[in-house]
Amino acid sequence: MSFFDGFLSFLIDMGWPQWLSAAALASVSLVATLVFKHLLIRQLVGASTHTHLYYDTLVLRSLSRPLGMLLLGGHLWVYERLCNHMGLSNDILGYWANTAVQVSLILGLMLFIDRVVRGTIEHYALHSVVVRNSQGVMSGLVRGLVFGIGVLVLLSSLGVSVTPVLASLGVTSLAVALALQPTLENLFSGIQLLADKPFQVGDFIALESGEQGFIERIGWRSTWVRMLANNLVVIPNSKISQSRIINYNYPSPEMSVPVEVSVHYSSDLVFVQKIAKEVAVQILKTVPGAQAEFEPKVNFHTFGDSGIGFTVVLRATEFAEHFVLKSEFIKALHRRFQEEGICIPFPIVALNTDQENALFRQVGQRSNES
Repeated sequence: MSFFDGFLSFLIDMGWPQWLSAAALASVSLVATLVFKHLLIRQLVGASTHTHLYYDTLVLRSLSRPLGMLLLGGHLWVYERLCNHMGLSNDILGYWANTAVQVSLILGLMLFIDRVVRGTIEHYALHSVVVRNSQGVMSGLVRGLVFGIGVLVLLSSLGVSVTPVLASLGVTSLAVALALQPTLENLFSGIQLLADKPFQVGDFIALESGEQGFIERIGWRSTWVRMLANNLVVIPNSKISQSRIINYNYPSPEMSVPVEVSVHYSSDLVFVQKIAKEVAVQILKTVPGAQAEFEPKVNFHTFGDSGIGFTVVLRATEFAEHFVLKSEFIKALHRRFQEEGICIPFPIVALNTDQENALFRQVGQRSNES
């Protein structure tokens, strides 16, 4: 205490009151420790950036504000100790000094935990689309939970009974839950979608209600679907969680593209199959978005009303590409069939009137006889 005693004696000799001298000494000590803390953390953070770890830098950066708050509360206690050393302390000052230490410790711990958790969410948001889309809500929930528990601990440390507060929170939570039942239903449905992962951002899905499109955003309350017409449809998560979903990107974005064709009954089916396969191979190799390595299939399956039906199976790299692939194949096949003289029949309905004419003649004869 020789340095403190000498500094205090110097201030008192200059005519400063004892309490002001103690406050000046505590302030000088606070500024010095804050500057030292800032320089130390700055050096440690600079050294940690050269490592491959992430959490060492996060923890060091998260310590800055909590340490500053703890130093502030600690120097209030130092001021009380200086006043006690000079015989100026009393029970009230001692109570407030100890309270300041407790409050600064609790608040500093709250800030540290909040910063570490939010930094963790930000880190995982860089690598996960799901976390990135729900980053705001997750950060808000975490901050509310951390500060809520911190305030309860702070009130308890100050001697305030938290039992009535907890009871009030319980009644309030029940009322809020009843009032926000649809919102909470969508919230828990969003949590279910994020955990179950039936689709991800960028997947093309189709719902049983008829909506089709690419997943643009998966939120906690709703999911945004970008339709093929480039319009956004915002669907509540509760509707999606209860719907049957077709995910065209799972297990692979590649998909088969069947094309229905019909030829005349007089056609040479072996030749038709050969021509259709040649056209399909050419289209798969030239059209962007087609799976060039896929071997197309040509299968006859129906004796139809106006011709023999068959299916040509192509393959697209993803759902959005199958429209162009199918269109280009139909144009190329139609042109090739015209060149080869293969007839694609019109829908024809033949009426057999022989039986009806015979019946009409019999009716006429009976009428004449009568």
